[in-house]
Amino acid sequence: MNIFGVGLPEVTVILILALLIFGPKKLPELGKQLGKTLKSLKKASNEFQNEIDQVMNEEDKEKSSKSIESNQTKEISQEKPDSENKNLSKK
Repeated sequence: MNIFGVGLPEVTVILILALLIFGPKKLPELGKQLGKTLKSLKKASNEFQNEIDQVMNEEDKEKSSKSIESNQTKEISQEKPDSENKNLSKK
């Protein structure tokens, strides 16, 4: 078990120190509060990551739409000389 670079022996020492400092009555309350804090941090982190993903997706869509537009413009510009050449050959 390795949580945040802290192994099982370190966690055991921390729990024993917390038990000695806060006592057995306060320890469950502290654990509950710690769990709530970690949950809110995880939620904030996920929201932040989702916002970053949305911005990246929007940028990708803009880039792809610009590249599609430029490809269409290139195709149109390539089609014009061919049609003009056909018109000249008919005359």
